Amino acid sequence: MSYLKKYKIPLLWLRRHTSDRNFVLISSVLVGFTAGLAAVALKTLVHYIQVLISYSNRLLEQPYWLVLFPMFGILLTVFIVRVFLNGKLGRGTANILFLISQKSSIVERHKMYSHVITSGITAGFGGSAGLESPIVVTGSAIGSNFGRDYHLNYRDRTLLLACGAAAGIAAVFNAPIAGVLFAIEVLLTDISITAFIPLIISAVVGALCSRIILQEDILFYFSSVQDFTASQLPYFILLGIFCGFLSVYYTRMVHKIEDLFEPFNNQVYKRAFIGSAILGLLIMLFPPLFGEGYNSIKLLESNSAGNLIQGSPFAIFGENEWLLLGFIGVLALIKVVATTCTISAGGNGGNFAPSMFVGAHAGFFLARFINLLQPGKLPEGSFTMIGMAGILSGVMHAPLTAVFLIAEITGGYTLMIPLMLVSASAFALVKYFEPYSLDTKKLAQKGQLLTHNKDRTILRIMKIGHLIETEFQPIAPQATLGDLVEVIANSHRNLFPVVSAEQKLVGIILLENVREIMFKREKYNTLLVQELMTQPPATVQHDDSMADVMKKFDETGAWNLPVMNGELYLGFVSKSSIFTKYRKLLIKTTNV
Repeated sequence: MSYLKKYKIPLLWLRRHTSDRNFVLISSVLVGFTAGLAAVALKTLVHYIQVLISYSNRLLEQPYWLVLFPMFGILLTVFIVRVFLNGKLGRGTANILFLISQKSSIVERHKMYSHVITSGITAGFGGSAGLESPIVVTGSAIGSNFGRDYHLNYRDRTLLLACGAAAGIAAVFNAPIAGVLFAIEVLLTDISITAFIPLIISAVVGALCSRIILQEDILFYFSSVQDFTASQLPYFILLGIFCGFLSVYYTRMVHKIEDLFEPFNNQVYKRAFIGSAILGLLIMLFPPLFGEGYNSIKLLESNSAGNLIQGSPFAIFGENEWLLLGFIGVLALIKVVATTCTISAGGNGGNFAPSMFVGAHAGFFLARFINLLQPGKLPEGSFTMIGMAGILSGVMHAPLTAVFLIAEITGGYTLMIPLMLVSASAFALVKYFEPYSLDTKKLAQKGQLLTHNKDRTILRIMKIGHLIETEFQPIAPQATLGDLVEVIANSHRNLFPVVSAEQKLVGIILLENVREIMFKREKYNTLLVQELMTQPPATVQHDDSMADVMKKFDETGAWNLPVMNGELYLGFVSKSSIFTKYRKLLIKTTNV
């Protein structure tokens, strides 16, 4: 008996002998533990790849290595995806939202490990992208496949998927509250109070994994934060507005750069070479762009911003405060370029960490700029931290996650008021210009952003193929009225499709339209069906979306519509059968 079967036997016994609710609670512990270990493995992999790089004959002191390392990491990632995953990786939170709404929360099994490997290689060798999105995908895949293995329904499978994502975020930042809020704000926008318990359990277990296993230099945290005073309030309002506009810039720049790479979609290695070469050149000019960028944030927070410019060609100009300020401002603007080039080139990563990088540099830039004009007026470390929340809130459309994440990684709630103020103002401003987050914008444009609308989500789950009714009695167009009367006598429906010998629908007969004439026996052999038929108000193709079908019902006022495969007649779909199926799915998916 294999190890896997030995592992499953106790859980199968529990599945049979416990209630669904209790089994979900037990499952949330196991999913949280597994996702937490995956996050630990990913952070450790990246850490030691970078340790190996930095201590191998001090290669990073030579500028050309900054081009070659990211290029090697991205090309290796592209090779792995092409050869071992058939070119199908499925990147980012948007992919998980797509799977929740269109694939019944079923995530491919390889995503339980493929994102750890590919994102670890990408970021470890200097790719300028974050690890949080890959760990969200990994945790979601773990939760989804756990639910599949133990035959949980859509509702519980989706909940475990979110539990895995929450545990992953909690483990990466050692921030369980942020993990729970991320799952609620981004993945589950319509949940009940009962869903909080499994999410909390998974997030806590995931956070404990990282706290117990990971070393302190791998975890991202800050031990000292300056106090907030009311006199700083106008400057924090200014920071919120600044972060809002910068978030709009971030979101739009990502999509513009992605569009530039679209012509190379079928030339993956050429695209990888071009993107990684651009990334490498950017890193040569701005070394802090190498990797995730958390070390740069720590330098800003610890008042060591001068170290950022070291190794850059701009260092030859000496220690000039205004030059350093300009360098930091440019970093905030071009991080999005470096990140998008990394991902568009074929590397694996996300925009979670880059948005925090941009926020930290934007917050520091604003505080240092004001302090250069009025020395000592603003706490630059606090502005660095709060700026992260502002951009994260604006780019991800997750203000609660942003607020509590920064509160947790700073070890307290000293900055809660400015965190809430900056996050809320940035989010409100971004929402005016960009109704959807960076990850969901393209899904929304395609009409595939369904988890944020339960009605559309349920309609998307429903398939026409499962609702086709075939008991309608067809009749040929050359048949006579007498033939039609005989068909009517042997049918319990009041609608009759007129179908040719080639199975093409040429019209329909409604009982109410022939009720009077069907009793005129003198016309039984002379009047043909094709003279009595009418055209259906609309037709439905077998692969139409249910949203399109319902739109046709609303526009025509019909109760039944014929379903076609091209020109071939398949049957009818009725509004009543759709409503019945809808009610069943609504009960099934409610209270996630």
